[in-house]
Amino acid sequence: MSLRLPGAMAEEIRRHGEAAYPAECCGALIGRVEGEAKEVVRLAPAVNRRTDDPHRYLIAPDDLRRLEAEVRRESLEIVGYYHSHPDHPAAPSRFDADHAWPWYSYVIVRIDRGRGAELASWVLDDHSTAMQSESLDVFSEV
Repeated sequence: MSLRLPGAMAEEIRRHGEAAYPAECCGALIGRVEGEAKEVVRLAPAVNRRTDDPHRYLIAPDDLRRLEAEVRRESLEIVGYYHSHPDHPAAPSRFDADHAWPWYSYVIVRIDRGRGAELASWVLDDHSTAMQSESLDVFSEV
């Protein structure tokens, strides 16, 4: 499976990360499964409810339940989540892997000294606690 993300949304994720810097930003990827790809059709930026550590994020359960109900009404689904890594690579930490769910895509954006940099997508392996790189297709909309 791969993740398809419009270029404008990739830029929106970078801007969200820049605005939250030096803390982590977070949000959900809303879309649908089309064949072998998860197609992102919109983003749902979330409030980072984690207050004890700015280098971790938390989407509150109530926020997530409301979002799930909203996207179901639109005949869409949450296909993944995104968050930023301030001054760290766009690769999952052990904490990220320990809190990930299988199948969902996890887009991480590196924020380098306050500026958005590379994006990468990861997915939790169904048979282990390791996250694997996922094909990320950032495409231009015409």
